[in-house]
Amino acid sequence: MQTSPAVTQSPLDASATTGASRGLDDSLRVGSKSRIRSIDIVRGAVMVLMALDHVRVFAGVPAGGPTPALFFTRWVTNFCAPAFFFLAGTGAYLYAQRIADRRAVARWLLIRGLWLVLLELTVLRFAWTFNFDYSHYMLAGVIWSLGWCMVLMSAIIFLPLRAIAGLGVGIIVLHNAVFPAIAQAIPDAWEGGAPWYWKILYFGGAIQPSGPEGTALIVLYSLIPWVGVMAAGYAFGGIMRMDAAQRNRINRALGAACVAAFLLLRLTDIYGDPRPWHDAAARAPAALRFLNTTKYPASLSFLLMTLGPMFLLLPVLERARGRLADALVVFGRVPLFYYLLHIPLIHLVAVIVSLIRQDNGIAWLRGNHPVASGPAPPGYMWSLTLLYAVTVLVVVLLYFPCRWFAALRARRPDSWLRYL
Repeated sequence: MQTSPAVTQSPLDASATTGASRGLDDSLRVGSKSRIRSIDIVRGAVMVLMALDHVRVFAGVPAGGPTPALFFTRWVTNFCAPAFFFLAGTGAYLYAQRIADRRAVARWLLIRGLWLVLLELTVLRFAWTFNFDYSHYMLAGVIWSLGWCMVLMSAIIFLPLRAIAGLGVGIIVLHNAVFPAIAQAIPDAWEGGAPWYWKILYFGGAIQPSGPEGTALIVLYSLIPWVGVMAAGYAFGGIMRMDAAQRNRINRALGAACVAAFLLLRLTDIYGDPRPWHDAAARAPAALRFLNTTKYPASLSFLLMTLGPMFLLLPVLERARGRLADALVVFGRVPLFYYLLHIPLIHLVAVIVSLIRQDNGIAWLRGNHPVASGPAPPGYMWSLTLLYAVTVLVVVLLYFPCRWFAALRARRPDSWLRYL
């Protein structure tokens, strides 16, 4: 088995490339020969889609909707979290191969994970809400879950690689069978009746240890199945170290298998998602119901639907060149820095838009977004044209600080900047 050179970056954004990206300055090219360009592009595309979804939140546009345009505006962003968690695991493996010190990797995962949890509960909580009502609302969102999954991975990486692969795939495939059985023993588990530890592990929902009037930690992303996705991504790192031809063949096979499994399971409705789409009484078109898989917690069908196309895209993107690909590479190299900037920027732009439109939305924009803000005031909801225009504006504005930071961190790879 041939392998490519070891990589030179940190777990959250470690990936690799086959060559330096044309159009980037020399400082940004530092270390680029040890990166796989396709992973950077996929991660960059994920960040752009993430901006679209978060603009949608502040636009007051519902998640999904009765029209195909509203539905697909939300549906296309479903690819973000699976790729985010999976490639974080891949990056951890590639980083481990570079430094060849499993204890150092475990220490890095532990520290980085706890750092992400802290950022979610402090900086990002304010960025989402523009208020300081920490005593009544806290969010355990995607960065919180990503952080705790990294903490768990700091122990999991001591297992043999095949055991890590089996653990990850096993969680992804079997959780839809195991946890509904557990739910039967817990009264109203899906309606908020589960104990706090089960909410963190699987069921999600509000945790209020001091009673209804106390602080509510709303768990949006439970740890299962996402730790399985990260573990599977870690094992997948071994494939990404193979020579390009070999890894491309495997990725095509994996992608085709995932898509085929998704179609089979979804068409038959026999397993893989708690939300069957064969419902004659449903008003939504059958095609939309078919694609409307369960994200919280992420079902097997949801993960097959989203990860399968990612595998298929990786071989194609190995050859991607041009300004758009280069821009996505920039975003893909600094995903946490991008994430920390994009939410307050989107929120600020939404406030400016509200002031210009005089739509009485300022008070709502200071609510407890993204899950406890209540409905937008009458007449506030943006058109899809405005939503997409603001998304483009935000992404363009983010390019310049991300490009600067990617170049800075490339020049100083061992400094504290690696934590961003």
